Amino acid sequence: MFVGEVYEDLELWYPKLRLIEAGAEVIVAGPEANEKYAGKHGYPCVSDAAIDDMRASDFDGVVIPGGFMPDKLRRDKKVLELVQQFAAAQKPVAAICHGGWIPISAGVYRGVRVTGSAGIKDDLVNAGAIWEDASVVVDRNFISSRKPEDLPDFCQAILEAFQKKTT
Repeated sequence: MFVGEVYEDLELWYPKLRLIEAGAEVIVAGPEANEKYAGKHGYPCVSDAAIDDMRASDFDGVVIPGGFMPDKLRRDKKVLELVQQFAAAQKPVAAICHGGWIPISAGVYRGVRVTGSAGIKDDLVNAGAIWEDASVVVDRNFISSRKPEDLPDFCQAILEAFQKKTT
């Protein structure tokens, strides 16, 4: 999972805790390791690792929360490379709300059915994605949702995708 300043609190914590509950090891990577980042609603998250130290080959997939964080992280070349590598390896790339900005900037959404915040619908379409207004959209290894209220469906789809990768 990625974290940075002004991440959407629920969109990071709900999937993180749900994945841990299901037995997954979750690493939260931010611009700096062991750094405290403030959520959009003030809830802090301390990163486990630095994004620059991450290798997609070490992980089963990536979860990208929304908030204002994705707009800054999508300018980071390493973030984009990681997302491209996850996509190329057909590992789950899960983005919710404004998290879709990162796969857009990574150039991996062309021809992919997705959803996301209504605020980035035009960005998704202009990136070549096929927009759907649904609580969750799964297209191959891509999982996307619109907003915090969609988190139950989003997390269920993530868990199913990770289960498929291990069977």
